[in-house]
Amino acid sequence: MTTLAQEPPHEPYEPSREPWARPAGYATHDVTNQPGPLAPYDASDDTVLLEGVRREGAGWAEDGLRRLGKRAGSAEAQDWGDLANRHEPVLRTHDRYGNRVDEVEYHPSWHHLMRVAVGEGLAGSPWADDRPGAHVARTAGGLVWGHTEAGHGCPTSMTYAAVPALRAQPELAALYEPLLTSRAYEPGLRTPTEKRGLLAGMGMTEKQGGSDVRTNTTTATATAEPGVYTLRGHKWFTSAPMCDVFLVLAQAAGGLSCFLVPRVLPDGTRNTFRIQRLKDKLGNRSNASSEPEFDGTVAWLVGPEGQGVKTIIEMVNCTRLDCVMSSATLMRKTLVEAGHHVRHRSAFGARLVDQPLMRNVLADLALESEAATTLTLRLAGAADRAVRGDAGEAAFRRIATAVGKYWVTKRGPAFTAEALECLGGNGYVEESGMPRHYREAPLLSIWEGSGNVNALDVLRALGRSPASAHALFEELALARGADTRLDAAVARLEAGLGEASETGARRLVELMALTLQASLLVRHAPPAVADAFCATRLGGDWGHSFGTLPDTADLDGVLARALPGED
Repeated sequence: MTTLAQEPPHEPYEPSREPWARPAGYATHDVTNQPGPLAPYDASDDTVLLEGVRREGAGWAEDGLRRLGKRAGSAEAQDWGDLANRHEPVLRTHDRYGNRVDEVEYHPSWHHLMRVAVGEGLAGSPWADDRPGAHVARTAGGLVWGHTEAGHGCPTSMTYAAVPALRAQPELAALYEPLLTSRAYEPGLRTPTEKRGLLAGMGMTEKQGGSDVRTNTTTATATAEPGVYTLRGHKWFTSAPMCDVFLVLAQAAGGLSCFLVPRVLPDGTRNTFRIQRLKDKLGNRSNASSEPEFDGTVAWLVGPEGQGVKTIIEMVNCTRLDCVMSSATLMRKTLVEAGHHVRHRSAFGARLVDQPLMRNVLADLALESEAATTLTLRLAGAADRAVRGDAGEAAFRRIATAVGKYWVTKRGPAFTAEALECLGGNGYVEESGMPRHYREAPLLSIWEGSGNVNALDVLRALGRSPASAHALFEELALARGADTRLDAAVARLEAGLGEASETGARRLVELMALTLQASLLVRHAPPAVADAFCATRLGGDWGHSFGTLPDTADLDGVLARALPGED
């Protein structure tokens, strides 16, 4: 038997000698019935988004959103997203001489994405903007720029969220806040105060506790200098390790406390931040998630000793909103991709978009997407008004953000899978981008507390903050009498509060989310959208998968709103 290595020499290959050879230029077939690339497109071409921005007080940002939307949908920006995920971050623990450096190298596309995101105010800049609606504008920008890719949204989100937590220590806030709210992106580890802009990360979870952060074993030892400690321990999930500063939880003499850990100390030397490895994650591949080890790591106390959770919880509230935003973004992005495909693909004698069952699927997805986007912007509006002193909005935000985080992020994976299926086999290949979106979807339910953690947090809000429940029902009351199915659902919710239990927490929070979304749609969406949502999500006239809207649903009305320019 002759192996490949033993094959005898042969004459050069000449196509003309093969019996099946054809003249130059001959094509075996022409490519037809295949959609062209979606890009360039306008990621801000979303009626629901623009209406919500105006309604929540950020209409002044519309021109900027439209400009950003065109950039997000450009072929260049879409390529950045693809490249940042194909060329993943690489950990370098040492330099060529053996010195410990603990650096992560990113593909240039990551830096392009970050530079735009920070420059467009998607990190900490709203905290330095006095205009009403500044936080809404930032959320809307995330809904638009997120059409590129999701991973780089992690450091911008953490930077945004770090500012209110850092304000618990005014002298630190005075030093770092102007840099965290800057629109300048300067990668690289240098003395923080010598840079034009900074990024912030967070280190909470440890391998033995996860979300149960009170079991953290990282220790903080006070030094002779007031407010300065040294840390020793190991964190389990610390994303974006090339951020300039981190908010970290550790056990001090007075209990679990919050600390600011810079990567580079004020004298220019590297702080001890040993990156043991990068996580090999399901998705979110462009974003490095690390396990850092602290050993004599210098840190500054943020807030009182023993008040670490209370100090950092404001950061968590902000990042939970961004989880809702990112899920809504993923829904919108994959819906746009599916809509583009079915408009340009035909089967069985008609375009897919004209086939009744496909229209049912798309319309069902469109309802879910609109409900997610509308709730996201309502939560952003509550956050904006809460930081400006509105106590009622602060109470609403406290419970509604946890409700939205639980429900919208839960809907993401099923939604993305259905949108992928609209492309058939074309959606299952990496080149389509849909597998990347599908892998991303589950993260948003896990990050900042999994479903159970958020459901139980809602129960805590009900027990500890009666004003939150009152604020939620005041919101629902704004739609009272507009739809009998919604009224009945609110009545069930009120009755269920008296029987709330940990076992039934998910059922209760799900009903809260659906009534809240329905109330917003009844008040702000066209009848075709509101009626179909209430009939299915609240009235029970629905199946167990997307594409099971009743025959009475106004599919044309829903799709005309969700997919502008449908022809």
